Amino acid sequence: MSTMTLAAGLAELGLVLPDGAEQKLLAFRDLLLKWNKTYNLTALREPELAISHHLLDSLAILPHIGDGPLLDVGSGGGLPGVPIAIARPNLPVSMVDTVQKKVSFLQQACIELNLRNAAVNHARVEEMQGQYAQISSRAFSELALFVKLTRHLLAPGGCWLAMKGTCPDHEIAALPADISLAAIIPLTVPGLDAERHLILLKAGS
Repeated sequence: MSTMTLAAGLAELGLVLPDGAEQKLLAFRDLLLKWNKTYNLTALREPELAISHHLLDSLAILPHIGDGPLLDVGSGGGLPGVPIAIARPNLPVSMVDTVQKKVSFLQQACIELNLRNAAVNHARVEEMQGQYAQISSRAFSELALFVKLTRHLLAPGGCWLAMKGTCPDHEIAALPADISLAAIIPLTVPGLDAERHLILLKAGS
């Protein structure tokens, strides 16, 4: 049942994933729920709900992700970082979180799922170094703070991808003048009856 639900959701999103990706996604779901019993990584406990609320919700942004290295900020239980790394095995995906137990889970998940394109960092994002073409977040912070904390990590010509519920008009209005709104993309997530938006931002007004 779970496989059919995931397969149906991917078809509805119009996504074709590499061989073995669906099995890895379900294995990640199972790991997340297993570790959740000890580490409280997510409020969800039902396997079927985790497919729509976590896996498909994360993968809904896949068509808007480019080819350059991606940094997922405040990864927590690995969302959207791990599903993206599974779906795009040639894309370098780095995840960062300040909470050690979440980092431990992410490290173990990457080992068990053999995600060679994924890296996990235990750090405060504002203290990290490096350059990333894409920086994503899901329920991390308001947009202005997200940009402020990660600006030094965005490569020239790069893009921020902020996953939000309802369209955060007040957050967009509070952005610095030199940050441009590239797009507001409404997302429809199969099996999820809630508003979802992807906010794309670029440096330079």
